[in-house]
Amino acid sequence: MESVVALLKDEMEAVEGQFRKNLASDVQLIGQVGNYVLSSGGKRFRPMLLLLSARLCNYQGDKHIELAAVVEFIHTATLLHDDVVDSASLRRGNRSANSVWGNQASVLVGDFLFAKSFSMMVGAESLKILKILSDTTTQLAEGEILQLINTCDLDVDEERYLQVVRDKTAILIAAACQVGAVLSGVASEQEAALREFGLEIGTAFQLMDDALDYVAEQKDFGKELGHDLFEGKMTLPLIHAYSAANAEERAEISRIIEAEELISPDLEYVCKLIEEKGGIEYTRSKAVERIEKAKKLLSIFPDSESRQALFTLADYVVSRNK
Repeated sequence: MESVVALLKDEMEAVEGQFRKNLASDVQLIGQVGNYVLSSGGKRFRPMLLLLSARLCNYQGDKHIELAAVVEFIHTATLLHDDVVDSASLRRGNRSANSVWGNQASVLVGDFLFAKSFSMMVGAESLKILKILSDTTTQLAEGEILQLINTCDLDVDEERYLQVVRDKTAILIAAACQVGAVLSGVASEQEAALREFGLEIGTAFQLMDDALDYVAEQKDFGKELGHDLFEGKMTLPLIHAYSAANAEERAEISRIIEAEELISPDLEYVCKLIEEKGGIEYTRSKAVERIEKAKKLLSIFPDSESRQALFTLADYVVSRNK
């Protein structure tokens, strides 16, 4: 990961400059909340993917800088809204914005970031890119609503779960990769390959996130252990464990996930059951499969420093602990 950060150092500094420029507002609270979230330790995974995709396709202009900032603004807006919906108190190891400024401020600043993103997109002077990113934001909202519908639904299977993952997480990562290709004007086959690459690593990213929710140390992961269970989210580790559980174990899971409060013994019971049924191992294996598929998609491009850097980011997805 350090090698990728070093490779993109100058471009990422320019992207950070775009953050500061586009957070400027006469309304002081916008800058306070926006800067707080944007400076809270994110890896800038999506901007790096856009920059590397543009490099891979030999893009020579400068519009990739502002568009890299756009995808991070969209992502940050979704985080602000997610934390309100999930009643989260931690984000990346720090107090979430809604716990500092309240739900109203978080929602409204998230709205500002969405609106600002569209204003910034216009600067790319590409109707195709505008459509890709506007369609993506629509799908992100649909993913959030689908996840809400699935809350506490023990009938959610792997297919329904993966649809939420695609719409809620993978689609923005795919768009970041595709935009880099569109900027460069490459052939449709290469553009499609980069988009599919993004979908695969985006799916793997969320799979690992959902596995870490049950096993990572809070100080490393940056949010409360078992928060998905508290929210009644049926993620793959729990789906797999539930499908392998006996009637008594299923009844206990049902009681726990529908309870108004998640107590430590119940969390420990579910974590132990997930471990016994191989839920974490299964989820990680599915993430690794996605990463291997993603790498093969880039065989359409000649080997280069940029392609190797994209492989490094893909490998990071399944090696991270936060």
